[in-house]
Amino acid sequence: MTKTDSLHPSGTAELSRSERKHRAILDAATEVFLQNGYLGTNMDDIAARSAVSKQTVYKHFESKEALFVEIVTSMVSVAGDRVHNQIPEFRDSDDLAAYLLNYACQQLTVVLTPRLMQLRRLVIGEVSRFPELAQVLYERGPKRAMAMLTATFTVLAERSLLEIEDPSVAASHFNWLIMAEPVNQVMLLGDGAIPEPEELRLHAAQGVRVFMAAYGRT
Repeated sequence: MTKTDSLHPSGTAELSRSERKHRAILDAATEVFLQNGYLGTNMDDIAARSAVSKQTVYKHFESKEALFVEIVTSMVSVAGDRVHNQIPEFRDSDDLAAYLLNYACQQLTVVLTPRLMQLRRLVIGEVSRFPELAQVLYERGPKRAMAMLTATFTVLAERSLLEIEDPSVAASHFNWLIMAEPVNQVMLLGDGAIPEPEELRLHAAQGVRVFMAAYGRT
């Protein structure tokens, strides 16, 4: 028996079961929402797929809307963490173009997945019904990415590695050079239009080359 179990035997076990049920409901609901859309989803389907009662679903999520909000928030936040937490801080011994290429490839790889693209389409389709969800997706996704890029470019400019007057403008340029074409392509043409890894890397390398031509120190 662990120290935690001896101090909180029932509380710890109950919390663990509750968290597992919460996760199961969230996972099942994500699949149902992405497959059927918001209007085509009901709590009975979610309960059946997550192997819990409808009452249990409502115990964890007070409404279908609340469940949808958590799905959007969770998926976008996790994706953002995967981009930003896996990029190490730039070191003086690093090659800057290679560093930016690694960043660009990581961002493209994380964002251009069927589930995230389906989520974007779903949120856009429900923007008139749930404008706050579009706000959540924007703030946790593109806006967060822009803020992180702005902070990175601020540091690189301060270290005289890039010639930047406005880091937020440079972040916007980098973001659109890397993300615009492939994201728009997949959003409009579907998941089958997701480029192969080598194609994404080539696209990222071309974007980084243009960015360095504009902001690199000569």
